[in-house]
Parts: sequence; C-alpha cells; structure tokens
Amino acid sequence: MKLILYAVPFFFVLIAVELLVDRWRGMRTYRLADTISSLSAGVLSTTTGLLTKGVGLITYALALKYLALLQLPDNSLWVWLFAFVFYDFCYYWHHRLGHERNVLWAAHSVHHQSEDYNLSTALRQTSTGFVFCWVFYLPMAVLGVPLLVFVTVATVNLLYQFWVHTRHVPKLGWFEWCFVTPSNHRAHHAQNALYMDRNYGGVFIIWDRLFGTFQEEDDAEPVIFGVTTPLHSWNPLWANWQFYGQLLADAQRTERWRDKLRIWFMPTGWRPADVAAKYPMSKPDLSRFEKFEVPLPFRQQVYLASQFAVYVALGSYLLNLGESLSPQALMLGWGYMALGLFVLGAGLENRPWALKLEWLRLALNVPLVWLAPVAGLWPASALGWVGLFSYTVLSVMGLYLSRDRITRLAGC
Repeated sequence: MKLILYAVPFFFVLIAVELLVDRWRGMRTYRLADTISSLSAGVLSTTTGLLTKGVGLITYALALKYLALLQLPDNSLWVWLFAFVFYDFCYYWHHRLGHERNVLWAAHSVHHQSEDYNLSTALRQTSTGFVFCWVFYLPMAVLGVPLLVFVTVATVNLLYQFWVHTRHVPKLGWFEWCFVTPSNHRAHHAQNALYMDRNYGGVFIIWDRLFGTFQEEDDAEPVIFGVTTPLHSWNPLWANWQFYGQLLADAQRTERWRDKLRIWFMPTGWRPADVAAKYPMSKPDLSRFEKFEVPLPFRQQVYLASQFAVYVALGSYLLNLGESLSPQALMLGWGYMALGLFVLGAGLENRPWALKLEWLRLALNVPLVWLAPVAGLWPASALGWVGLFSYTVLSVMGLYLSRDRITRLAGC
C-alpha cells in the first residue's frame, strides 16, 4: 500500500496552509527547530519502517494462516466496515497500554515529546514501535480479516489521525461524541494532570467513553503540551532512546534482580524503591512551564532548514522505491539518513561539536558516491555523481557563509 506515500505531498501542503493561518491569527504554534525535530522523527520512522515492516506483516500473515477461526472475504463491504471498526478497537488498547506500561511508553513517548501542537506533530512518530505493536492486532487475524483489508484499514486509520493535530479547529459539537477530533486529541497530548492518559481512540472516541478514559478539553484548564520528563533536545535519535535509556539506567542501578526485569513491564512511572530513593526525579512545575528553546541566528536556521529539505527528499525516494531496494541498499540509506538527522539535530541545539560533525557529514558524501551504486541504492550514472557533487559544493558554500555565526555561538 502506497497511500502514505501519496499522502505525503498533501501533508506538507496542509502544514504550509496551517502555517499561513497560524501567522495570520498570530497564534505562533510553529517553531522552526521543533517542526524540524518532529518531521525528522517522522522521516527516521518511515525509513526505519522499510527495514522493520516485515515484523508486523509476517506475524499477521502467519497468524492468519495457522490461527484464523474464520476466512472472511476481501470483496465484501461488511468485512471492510467490520475491519475498520475492529482495527480502531485494537488500536485503542494498543494506544492505551502504550501510555500505561513502561516499555511501550518508551516507544510511544516520541509522539508526545513536542511542546508545540500542530500538523507537523502528527508526523512525529516512533522508530521502535514495531517491537510490540503487532501483538495488539493478532485478534484481527484470528477472526480471519484478510491481510489486504488489515493493511488498508490500518493505513486509513493512520491518515485520519493527521488532521486532529491542530489548535486551529474548535470543538465540533455532536461530532465530539463519536469521533476523535482536534479538541479531544489536544487533551490527549497534554501533560496537565487533568488530561493525563485520556482519549486514546484513533478514529472513534466511543471507546474512551465506554471504558472511562474520556476527558473533554476544558477552557478553564489550558492545555500544556509535552511530557512530564522533558526531552530538551531536537535530536530524533535521542528522542527515540530517551526513555529506554532511563529504564536501562534504573534497571542497572537497582539491587534486586526481580526489579531489573519487571521495571520494563510495570505501570508507567514505576521505579524500584531503592533507585527512587537514591536517584529521585522531580516533575516540572507547570505553573512555571517554559518551552525548550535554543536561540539560533537566521543564517544558521536557513542552512539547517535547507539541509533538512534534502533529507525529506531522500526519505521520499526511499519510501517510493523501498519495496524494490535490496536490504543492503536500505541499510545504507537508513544509515545515511540517521547520521544526517543526528547531525542536523546537533546543529539545531548549537552543540560545540556540531560544526565539526557537519564537515564530517559532508565529507562522507565522497564514499557515498561509490557505495550507493554498489549497494543498489541508486544506479551508477554521471548524473547521480554530478548531483551529489553539486549538493556537496552548495552545502560547503552555505556552511562557509554560516560559519562565523555557528562558530561564535558554539565557541569553536
């Protein structure tokens, strides 16, 4: 299914439209670094998904073959409607447990780390969710939902969720009672105690109303977006590792072997008693909440934004050709993407070593000219060589023009 690929241009058009409306209304829901950070997490997620999508598809296909109690047809309307509703029911529990269990929250927390809320937040996705997410949809295979139907309704469910990530749409009356909307999903993304762990539905909000997890957005309690353990980073690799790292550190610190194992599957926020006593963690005071920000000069912002645009193009290229590329090509593409997004994140954070790392990233384009055709990432051609060479030269020129500001701020 290439519905996601076809939808990508519309995503960016709608983000541009929202940005214009945002400026017109003076709401300021976009910040460059936060937007690039969210989109970087999305690009990394889709690229990683090319390597890991087989986990979910293979397990579903095997369950369908050996565990299915029924064999539902894929040409019947009622099967498609049933699958669409049933998928959202499974998604509700997947999403809910993603907030309620440590190891699942470690993956899902990436989507909630942004302290802004706009359409780019919708594209902020995890790269590690594939490890456990397949488990929650096996009931669909057991009931005989065909693989094509499953993949299609899953994609439509994901596409629906894009539009609810906005602050520009108010409450929608009766629609709020049945469906997930921008209003009730804003509450879901809040770190306020009132809204914490509520509104898990993907398309239908009725599951939350049935199972007692619904919370209406309250005008008297303005939503504060983000997570209670702030990321304080623009780096997509760190975003994916942050909570795993915290769990691993606590598992290493505790003296009880039982706690070393069970910490991963305990309710979110649970920590071994000895670790919590020795290494206490404070939660931010929301009455004094300030968003994470790293001041950057305009020229540096332009340079980093233009470099990120190249990675969006490369990510789209990989998504388009993913099914035809060899594992070696996908691994090379993923490695190049991951390194580049890491370096851009360091630049957005103005790290002291960011400039040196950027020079290294550009220098690695030289071996990439040779490695990419060998791995089959793209065919060997003069046009490809000239394109990569031109990109590198233009990048060096842009970096040269920005170097004074970068080195002065970074202390290099």
